Amino acid sequence: MSRPLLCHPGFRSSAVRSLRARVRRMPSGALAVNFKLDADLERLQIPSRRPRRFRDGLWRHTCFEVFVATRARAYQEYNLSPSSEWASYAFSSYRKRAAATPLPPRIRVRRNGLDATIAAKGRLKIGLCAVIEEKNGSLSYWALRHPRGKPDFHHRRAFALELG
Repeated sequence: MSRPLLCHPGFRSSAVRSLRARVRRMPSGALAVNFKLDADLERLQIPSRRPRRFRDGLWRHTCFEVFVATRARAYQEYNLSPSSEWASYAFSSYRKRAAATPLPPRIRVRRNGLDATIAAKGRLKIGLCAVIEEKNGSLSYWALRHPRGKPDFHHRRAFALELG
């Protein structure tokens, strides 16, 4: 089922009409994630296509994000850029990086969105999020659910979807 991502009220976008995300479990156990953007694409700063590779700092620009947690405090973060670049990080608790690195996601970029496959097992809490950059440099922050205050995709309140 496709779900709307909500724009953080402190960082509005006049170029984005809506952003929807969908996640489903594949027979292999992996997650299939889809993001679909309805926007005036000419007003957005969309990164140019590049070879698929790890790149840190993708969240500073237009980037789709997936957070995956078990019931424990540990979780994983996946940054998925329209450039085809990606980043994945493991955390032992809130914003505390762990030594392990999750397996890289598989990404397919579309004109108005992105599809990804992410390795995952067990019962999960998931956060689906995005940072959208406009050509004027302004950023808007989108999530299934935002915690109070500033945008914080790492906050457990943002992990709004449960999958068995």
